[in-house]
Order: sequence, then C-alpha cells, then structure tokens
Amino acid sequence: MNEDLLSFIWQFQYFDAANLQTEAGETIQIIRTGHKNTNAGPDFSDARIRIDGVEWIGTVEIHTKSSDWHLHQHSEDGSYESVIMHVVWENDVQIFRPDKTLLPVLSLKGLVRLSILDRYASLMHAQDFYESPGIACQEQFPSVNELQKFSMLDRVLLERLEKKASKVLELYHENQQDWEETAYQWLGQHFGFKLNDPAFLRLTQIIPLKILQKHRSQSIQIEALLFGSAGLIPDKSALDETEDLYIETLRREYQFLANKYRISHLKMNNHEFKFLRLRPAGFPTIRISQFADLITRNGTLFSSITSSENIKSLHHLFSLKQSDYWIYHFQFGKLSKSNVPVMGKDAINLLIINAAVPLLVAYSRQRQQPDFLDKALYLLSEIPAESNRITREWETLGMKVKTAADSQSLIEWYNHYCTNKKCLECTVGAALVRST
Repeated sequence: MNEDLLSFIWQFQYFDAANLQTEAGETIQIIRTGHKNTNAGPDFSDARIRIDGVEWIGTVEIHTKSSDWHLHQHSEDGSYESVIMHVVWENDVQIFRPDKTLLPVLSLKGLVRLSILDRYASLMHAQDFYESPGIACQEQFPSVNELQKFSMLDRVLLERLEKKASKVLELYHENQQDWEETAYQWLGQHFGFKLNDPAFLRLTQIIPLKILQKHRSQSIQIEALLFGSAGLIPDKSALDETEDLYIETLRREYQFLANKYRISHLKMNNHEFKFLRLRPAGFPTIRISQFADLITRNGTLFSSITSSENIKSLHHLFSLKQSDYWIYHFQFGKLSKSNVPVMGKDAINLLIINAAVPLLVAYSRQRQQPDFLDKALYLLSEIPAESNRITREWETLGMKVKTAADSQSLIEWYNHYCTNKKCLECTVGAALVRST
C-alpha cells in the first residue's frame, strides 16, 4: 500500500462504507470526501464528514501509517490544524491535536475491495518486465474505452503546453516583462535542438537582443558577436597561416564589438557546445549561423510569431540559410565533403512546436487572450507528427499519431505518467484499476 493508492481509494470511496467507525468507535458518515490538493498542506480540502452525529467541514490527511503524521512533522505545521479526519491504512499510534483531543482516525485496512488492490498491483508489476520504463497497461490498453483515451490525449496536451508556457513566463519576468527579449532567448535556446539548449540559452543571455539589432545591416557583425561570445572563434595560432578572410574578419569584429559593449569577459568556453553524435547540419556552428540569419532578417521576432496568420508564414520565418562559409564548412577550418544543407523542414517544424507554440500559449496566458492558444493548437494540428521511440510504441497499441498535437500529447503522457508509474492519475490507468 502507498499514499497514492490510498488517496485514490478515499477519493472514489472504493471501500465498504457501511457502518464505518473511527478507531475510537465513533460512527462515521462521509458526506463529501473533499477536493484533492496538489499543493502543500493536507491531502483533501473542503471535506464534509459526520462523526457521532456532528457534522465537520475541513481537510483530510492520508497516510499509510498514522505514525507518518509525526514522521512528516505535521504537528509543527499550523495548516494541519484544520484536519477533521486522518485516513490511514494502518493505525499504529494515536495522534492528538494541539488542544490534546484525539484526532479521529479511519483505518481502511480490511475495508478495501481486493479487486482494486489486485488490478493496481498488476499494473505496477507489469513495468518490472521492461528493460526501460514502458506502458504498464499495454496488454489491457486495447480494452479501454476510446473516449477515455481521447480525454487523456486532450488533457496531457494542455498540460504539456502549460509546462512550456510556464518556462517562457519565467524568462519573461527575468527580462522585466520584455516580450521581444524573451522571444529572442527562448527561440535562441531551441536552436540548440535539445542537446545544446543550455549553451544556446546562455549565449543569448550574454548578448542582449538590442545589441544585435544595432548591427542587423551587417550580418558578419551579428555572426562575430555570436561566434565570439560562444568562444568558438579559434585563436590565430590554432589554424594554419593560410586561414581565410572570414575567420580573420570574425575575430577582428568580435574584439572591437566585445570591447565596445564590454562583454568580452562574458565569453563562453567552446567546450560548452556539444558536437558529438550530431550530423554536420546540426552542429552548433551551423545553427549559430542560421540563428544569425534569423536576427538579420527579422527585427521583431516576437511580433513576427504572434502576427503570423498560418503555418506557411512561420515556415517562411524559419526558412533560414547559414552564411556562405558554412555551406562548405561544418567547423572552423574544416571543409565539408559535401555542401552542408540549410535549415530543413523537419528542423523548422521542431522550432514551431518547441519554440513558437509555447510562446503563443504563454502570451495567451499573460494577456488572457484565448485566441493565441487557439492559434497554437491550430499550428500543432497542421504539422505532421514527430516520429520517435515513444510515438512508435504508442502506435503499436493502436493510437493514431497523425499530427504534432498527437505526438506532443503522447510524449507527455509517456514521460509524465507512464515512466513515473502515475497510473492512478491517468484516465486510462484509473479506469483499469476501478473497472468491474
């Protein structure tokens, strides 16, 4: 038994509620179990329970053992003085309120339907057979009502968007409520395409957007600021004497501009950027040049995204080309055997999914304008689904993965619920546990 299962049992009253009594022998009538609390404090709020004919309104705390009350130091927390019932699996110690009166305890051991325990145990045990965290209910998944599956899909998509929007809003507040600077940093971070996200975010935080905007007419200066601040421009001694004009120009421009804006001391170490196991088209050198192209072509990134009318306009925004040097090189001083491709359609779609869409959702939340959330959902419905190990696993269970909305939902479902064994918080898992 664990607290998650016990909370589930209490919330849906999957126990014999006839002739209930506290451990002290008082009669219990449950009028309302209360609302589950996801924040700090007692587990259920606004519960209504009649004890020995007296109706109480307050909170309910759930523990596997009553002694957990002391283990979790609830006696020292004033928010637990509102607890009217302590629901436990096993009552191993008496708990007293600050006024020395006994806290009513309901022990559910022996009252719970064994079928509930068996079905829950089968889900938890199923995951032990997988080499990596899997979908515990995969054997039973096809038997679940389609409506419950679609309900979960809608729910997890919104949860995923809300999580990403919260991260955008954190940046927004760090940037003194400047949406353009926030969009610049958020977009820049996602030019790292996951592996290099932290390094790209740090790079954009070193060079404010307003500095780059002053040099939009000179793309070489934008690249110099970005490559120089990233610590990627090689020292002169690191290359042969025949080094080309491009590298010399970058080095010279960076030294001048870094001194001008007093940012030379903020320069990153080149090892912060990862190259291993990446294709040349995904190297941070290529992505930085493409990001420079984005800055050069668009003075107002945030406005460009929020004013976009359709998926086509965003594809045009992110159809980026690295500078000529990076068509023929993948690292400084290293020629490529074939031309390095420009930003591809798949990469553009990932930028829309992971960068543009969360910006729209965050703006919708901040401005309380649902139209931007609708636009974000529309964009996801217009982009083909991502194909990866997680989406392919869902497809084997009969889930249709056609759009990015589908794949984003299933990724969140798998990562947040399946791998963390939160079956009771999942619509499908809960249905399987309580099924008759």
